[in-house]
Amino acid sequence: MSALIVDIILWGSVAVLGFMAWQRGRPVLVSSVREGTLDFINIVPRIALGVIGAGYIAAVIPSEVITGWLGPDSGWLGVLMATVAGAATPGGPVIGFSLGAVAMKAGAGPPQVIAYVTAWALFAFQRLILWEIPFMPARFVWFRAAVSLPFPFVAAAIAMAVGKP
Repeated sequence: MSALIVDIILWGSVAVLGFMAWQRGRPVLVSSVREGTLDFINIVPRIALGVIGAGYIAAVIPSEVITGWLGPDSGWLGVLMATVAGAATPGGPVIGFSLGAVAMKAGAGPPQVIAYVTAWALFAFQRLILWEIPFMPARFVWFRAAVSLPFPFVAAAIAMAVGKP
């Protein structure tokens, strides 16, 4: 049921934005449809590869390894391992979220997966080196990463307190 609500909200948002583009005139509408279509054509193969690749990863990694290191009973050590793995995972959302989904399917605990995704989103190491430091002062980037360090643990603690999703 919640997936249906999300779908309705997303399609409603697209309809409202399409109406707004239409109100701004035909050139804006045509341009926005063209850009959206090109983005769709470019991203769908990447999403498909990420999901299929995640399926291969799930088949190759024994679930005992996942449950042992990141299972619900792994506790704070599992959260620490997930945080390190998230920070070390290269790639964009297709990779990060696909690996999180694979871990969940293989038996990882929700707090551990939340810590993984949070760490990946906040301070993936390759993103710090390749993107952030070239554009911002290194001292600022390392400071941002340092103050972000507690967040995967805080998110996991909240997940532990709330219980199973």
